[in-house]
Parts: sequence; C-alpha cells; structure tokens
Amino acid sequence: MVNFEVVEDIIIFTYNYSDYINTDWVRKGLREDGYIYYKSTFYFTKKDLYNEESLEVKKFDPATMSILDVEIEPISFVFAEKMGEYFKVKKNILSDKNDIYFHKDIDLVLEYFVAETKISLFKQILSLINEDIYIGGTNSNSIPFNSFEELIERFPTTYEKNLYAEARITSIIKNYFESTFDSEKKFENYRNKKDSKKGKDLSKIFQEYEIEKYTTILDKLEEMLNSENSYSENQWQNEILDIILLLYPKYILSFTSVHITIDSQKRKFLDFMLVDNNGNIDVIEIKKPFENSIMSNNFYRNNYIPHKDLTGTVMQLEKYIYHLNRWGAVGEKKLNEKYSQKLPEGLNIKITNPKGFIIMGRENNLSIEQKKDFEVVKRKYKNVIDIISYDDLLNRLRFTIKQIKDNVKK
Repeated sequence: MVNFEVVEDIIIFTYNYSDYINTDWVRKGLREDGYIYYKSTFYFTKKDLYNEESLEVKKFDPATMSILDVEIEPISFVFAEKMGEYFKVKKNILSDKNDIYFHKDIDLVLEYFVAETKISLFKQILSLINEDIYIGGTNSNSIPFNSFEELIERFPTTYEKNLYAEARITSIIKNYFESTFDSEKKFENYRNKKDSKKGKDLSKIFQEYEIEKYTTILDKLEEMLNSENSYSENQWQNEILDIILLLYPKYILSFTSVHITIDSQKRKFLDFMLVDNNGNIDVIEIKKPFENSIMSNNFYRNNYIPHKDLTGTVMQLEKYIYHLNRWGAVGEKKLNEKYSQKLPEGLNIKITNPKGFIIMGRENNLSIEQKKDFEVVKRKYKNVIDIISYDDLLNRLRFTIKQIKDNVKK
C-alpha cells in the first residue's frame, strides 16, 4: 500500500489504495481538514503533496460517499530531501521536535517507521532523546544500519506487551486470589524463547591485537631467557615486571623499594608492590632464572625437596605478608600519604590479605618426578603465594596465543 521512491534529490512517499477501499479518504481528509495522519505515524498536509493538481475526486457520489466505478489513483507526498550523503525527512511528517536523516543508500520500507498496531518507532525513540537522529552513514552520532534493523526486530509486539501487563497485574493480585493464573511464568517463558540481546563480539574485535600482543611478549621473554647474562638484576626485574603487568591487567600500578614498618626500630623493604584497580595490594618477588634454583636433587623420604633459594624466597615473602597484615590501617594511611601523587583520584591503597607472587627458576632442566614434586610445593602455598617459573610463563603465553588463534578459525 505504501512505497518510497527516490526521484532526483527527493524521496517520494506514495500511498496506493487497495481494491477493498472505495473511498478516497486521503484526498477527502486533505480537502476538508488540511492534513491526514496515516497509521498514527505520518503527518501530511497539502503543502507536502507531490505532482497533485487537484484534490477534487471525479465521479464522487455524496449519497453513498464513494467513488463510482473508477479506480482511485495513488497519491504522493514529498517525504525527504537530499542533504549531502543523507536524506532529511521533512519537518513535521515524523516529528516536529528533531530532524531525522537516512543515509542515501538505504532503501526505505514502511516497517522502518511503523511497528505493530500503529506504533510510531521514531515517536518512541524521540520520547527518550532530545537530538537529531541519523541512520547509517558516517555521521559521528549515527546509528549503524544493522543496529537500526536490530532495534526494529526487537521492538515489542502487542502480544508481548499484553503478556507484560498481565504479568505486572499478576504480581499484585496473586497475594489475594489463590486462583490467579501464573502470567509471570508465561511472560518469562515467552521472553526465554526470544533471542536475547547480543552485543558486539569484543573478543573477535580485538583478536588480532591480542595475538600480536601476546606474541610480542613471548618473543621478548624467550629472547631474555636466551641471553639472561646480559641483564643486570635490576634490569631483569624491571623487564619482567612490565611483562607481568601486561599479563595481569587488573594491576594498574607498581611501586619499588616500598618500606614497611615492623616496629619503632625496624623496617623492611619490599622489592615490588602491585596495586590493583580496587586499591588492594599484592607483593611480588622476581629472581633471575638461575639453574637449579627451585628444586634440589636431594631426596627426603623418596621426595624431591625445594631448593633453598625457593624456600628462602617463600619465607621472605610470607614475612612481608605477615607484617603488612599487622601494619593494617596505620600502614594504609602511610602508604596513601606517600604515594598520593601517583594514585588515580578516588583510589586508596588497601591492605586486605595481600597475596604474594614469586617469579623464578626454570623447569626445562627438571626431571618428571621433580616437576611433579614442584607442583606439590606450589599448591602448598597457593592460598598465600603463587610460584611461577619462567617455563610456566612461556607455556601460559603459548596456550593463550593458540586459544585465540583457534577462536579466529571458528
């Protein structure tokens, strides 16, 4: 019954009468009232007419208010005018409040304007915003055309709105009438059958970046492990810390040589303190990957035991955590005062059961039995300290890259 046609720099809206309508209600409305309101959406006046010389109806019978033996001719209106890459809908046709623009490549259809039971889509949208609307194209505030189509697809039907109304009523009257039909359940079942809203697949958007990111980190770590002797202890620690911050993005800050008060006479210095996005702190110890630094070759009751370097580092870190917890609110105050200039506005350091990280040692020179016993050692301290070898870091990176690449292929 309705079609949109581009003629030079305008879009023509044409209303075609069906065989079942024998009254020229459009021309009659324009002639008598000066306007027509089609499907509670389109408001046309005489000034919007396109190539219409007269609104008089031929062979009109006043007695029957009908056309006598003639086919009612379609009637057309100027709907939109070209402006750059967009067609701007004429003022007042859809809205007297804001302007509406459609990209020139969009083929308009009635469903873009009218929802079920004569509901104006744009009237609904403009009741929620106060700005011009752009559909498609390159305007910075435009709605992408696929998002506009999704909006139309998800617009509630009359049936859905009735179900919702029944469910709201049910939620009140069920407390007073035992025979109340469970409309809430019916509404939920209906909603569950419909496709849930699906946003952008962020993992796909950033897949290529993530692959490049983790591959670069992997290459960097492998290069460091192949030439560890060319790094000083401080250089090594700073390079590994950068890698850790990239692999654990919840940490937004790191501080070096942080002193904590033990008593009036003693202080301890943390090599590195990490601060997460909630202000909670953790402690990390980074050691160069000296050979045989995590598991010894000695047996104790048929078990390999941790190397003294590992047990010493664990003991050191456990003491740091113990003293931090004892420091409590006083420590929080002192840390916030010291690092106030480096903390984001509104973020405060908190000492809330800090966790420790140890990055040290290689597993590539361990036997299978030593690796098994090393796993037991790591799990023993899991609630307080996470012990990560450099081979573990390499494997995590390789598995992450493989997983992302596998997802790309799907």
